[in-house]
Amino acid sequence: MAVEDIKDAAEPRGTAGTTESAAPTGAPEISGAAVAAEMTAVAAGSYPVAPGYNVNVRSGPGTQYRVVRTLPQGARVTINCQKPGQTVTGPYGTTKIWDNIGVGEYVSDAYVRTGSDGYVTGRCG
Repeated sequence: MAVEDIKDAAEPRGTAGTTESAAPTGAPEISGAAVAAEMTAVAAGSYPVAPGYNVNVRSGPGTQYRVVRTLPQGARVTINCQKPGQTVTGPYGTTKIWDNIGVGEYVSDAYVRTGSDGYVTGRCG
């Protein structure tokens, strides 16, 4: 079964894989350097894939397309453009948005931590 087909372990979008450590009071501690690094990565269009998953990269925007490669755990992707496709449920919610990460390479946005439930870049032509 492909990771795009897993529906039971979904967490609310944007909560999985956070790197904050809890202070004794329960308040998150985030260093200025960590915030700056994350902002730089987002500005450059680089986003982390869901932690703990090897994500299938497909030749088109749906699980019916062939797997062209698999992203390892801890990978980051640069999103070139996005397009609607098959609806998928993953750790970051349910979405029909697919991210183009290379020529003929798509991953479901449900497995990419973009910080948004919508489009974060232009649509693919």
